[in-house]
Amino acid sequence: MAEESEDLKKVSNGESGDRIVDGAANNDSERNNSENVNGEGEAKVVNGGGAQDFETAIRYSYRPSSPAHRKVKESPLSSDAIFRQSHAGLFNLCVVVLVAVNSRLIIENLMKYGLLIRAGFWFSSKSFRDWPIFMCCLSLPIFPFTAFLVEKLAQRRRISDPVVVLLHILISTITILYPVFVILRCDSAVLSGVILMLFACTMWLKLVSYAHTNYDMRAIAKASIKEDELLMELPYDVSIESLVYFMVAPTLCYQTSYPRTACIRKGWVARQVLKLVIFTGVMGFIIEQYINPIVQNSQHPLKANLLYAIERILKLSVPNLYVWLCMFYCFFHLWLNILAELLKFGDREFYKDWWNARTFEEVDFIYEIKL
Repeated sequence: MAEESEDLKKVSNGESGDRIVDGAANNDSERNNSENVNGEGEAKVVNGGGAQDFETAIRYSYRPSSPAHRKVKESPLSSDAIFRQSHAGLFNLCVVVLVAVNSRLIIENLMKYGLLIRAGFWFSSKSFRDWPIFMCCLSLPIFPFTAFLVEKLAQRRRISDPVVVLLHILISTITILYPVFVILRCDSAVLSGVILMLFACTMWLKLVSYAHTNYDMRAIAKASIKEDELLMELPYDVSIESLVYFMVAPTLCYQTSYPRTACIRKGWVARQVLKLVIFTGVMGFIIEQYINPIVQNSQHPLKANLLYAIERILKLSVPNLYVWLCMFYCFFHLWLNILAELLKFGDREFYKDWWNARTFEEVDFIYEIKL
């Protein structure tokens, strides 16, 4: 203790050759002293020609006389430093506020309307009697098989290219109009009609891609053969196996082969199915508890004043946004990944980071990148 007291006196009186803190020193000596304290001084501090241990150096550096302000610094929220900081805490705070506000709205809605979820809106007794809808779903694979026959005839040079194009236009048009006619003729439940049209639109897009890809492969094959081989079968792949896999695969771009994974992760599939059920229930809850009461209690837009119409639209905007986000997550992430895992489909970039898009044109480009 006596030796430490003598060392402290030497440091404070400036007897050492290399001082740690000296209020009267110039800027260069302050910079060197701070490096002694914070940098090389962690190993040792030269004081009066002798070496001090690390604990003594720490004791010197945290004395009241040691400077706390050593260099120019910006505040964390200043314009020069805000983008160099981590905002994880503010993000967590926003999540807490969002959960609290929406929890209050849910409780207020339940107190005002009660539980409004009705199974009849999604399923009804008519759902089990919708045999035309069910038969329409079962008959949709006829159109891809017909498109395959057309391409097979085109590969064998039985029909010309204009006839092939005309037949594909006819097949794709009937594919989308046939379910519409069945739905209009049958008074089906909402969910049955939505599922049928989802399948029909997906099949229509797949058939368009199938026709375009085969047309391009046929043109490449014709350009690669010699003139004396024009009557031979064109050398490109038209197989029923590739078409069947394409029709069930989570893609709208036809290829003769796709990147594949090695195995199916059954536990992962079970977790994704559970998430799909949960988020589908959340979406139905929002529609029944928020959107339907607002629409039913609203007047006709042309019969009400402008401010009332704007207030109704803004009131519907938030639940519509939540439904849209749930729908995106359920379909583009959960359902397509489940389907890809079951089919061992390798390329699972079904969407990009559209939430970072700066313009609507950029959002459209990100969405259409795989279409």
